[in-house]
Amino acid sequence: MTLVERIAAIAERAARREGLEVWDVEVAGAGRGRIVRIYIDKPDGVTLDDCELISQQVGTVLDVEDVIPDQHYNLEVSSPGVERRLLKPEHFARFAGQKIRLALREPIEDRRRWEGTVRGVEDGMILFEADGGPTLRLGMQQIDKASLKFEW
Repeated sequence: MTLVERIAAIAERAARREGLEVWDVEVAGAGRGRIVRIYIDKPDGVTLDDCELISQQVGTVLDVEDVIPDQHYNLEVSSPGVERRLLKPEHFARFAGQKIRLALREPIEDRRRWEGTVRGVEDGMILFEADGGPTLRLGMQQIDKASLKFEW
């Protein structure tokens, strides 16, 4: 199990107890500059108290179980934000009907970058309707990055 997977499992246990969802976990840097980022979510939005609670619970377990070598890290817990990254098929299904930005690993119709609307998930494929263009059926392996596009 990788370091990110171990941290995610700890964060998911803590979040589940509190009625929260772990959206993503990132580990960046090394040594004293290492940063552990945990993004949490819930249907009515994440509060500062939610972030503080998960930070305390996860930080305690990380230290007690000596998950991070030398215990040199900064822990950040926050909401994934309004222009959150979509990382799993469940994320795309949850935001069906919403505008997103996509970057593909390989071009389709000579384009890697697309904007449009998520139409849902069908048989494990992401249904995406491009603005003024085709409807694409995409596997997760084809998507390099995807995020919600907040319309101001």
